Amino acid sequence: MKIFVVIPAWNETKRIRQVLQGLISLPYEVVVVDDASEDETVKIVRQFPVYLLRHRVNRDQGAALQTGNEFALQQGADVIVHFDADGQFLVEEIKDLIRPIVDGQCDVVFGSRFLEKKSQMPWFKRNIMFPIARLVNRLLLGIKLTDPQSGFRVLSRRAAQKIIIEQDGKAHCSEIAAKVFENHFRVREVPMTVIYHEFGQGLGGGIKIVKDLIFSKFIK
Repeated sequence: MKIFVVIPAWNETKRIRQVLQGLISLPYEVVVVDDASEDETVKIVRQFPVYLLRHRVNRDQGAALQTGNEFALQQGADVIVHFDADGQFLVEEIKDLIRPIVDGQCDVVFGSRFLEKKSQMPWFKRNIMFPIARLVNRLLLGIKLTDPQSGFRVLSRRAAQKIIIEQDGKAHCSEIAAKVFENHFRVREVPMTVIYHEFGQGLGGGIKIVKDLIFSKFIK
């Protein structure tokens, strides 16, 4: 099977080299979508045997993932992995997330920080932000997942063809999950590890995600 790892990247000079070094020895095709970085990200990526796609203007993570999905499908991908450029996810756990799809057990796999493995998650995220996010996802979108904002996910070819990411920003996580359930794809959650280098999305970012989701439902 042709497995493509799609990595959205914006100003990731600090850690993308380490991520790519871990990936190039594995049997995956790697696609980096540079989202108009202003640092040395592109220069670093060009040192590796990977596909490099570039946005002329910054469109945010959801748009970069959609660009990567479309390219991977054009290249004949059977499985598409969404993976971050900042070193938060472990390369060696990709095999755990793709296995249920390769074995034909499901169509979509979401990594979860809330299952067996223990991620050193900031207290505010674990106890305030994520419980609220889970509630919003369930009430607004009908999503029932332990991890409401997992960026580490795997799509079968059929799922990737069906799910078009319309949320350019961070609300794409909830949008993808909602479309997975709307299309009745077979879903599985697999434990994953997340290494926090910095806090990431704050409360303001969470509020913006909710606003984007509500607005998108209103205009449909």
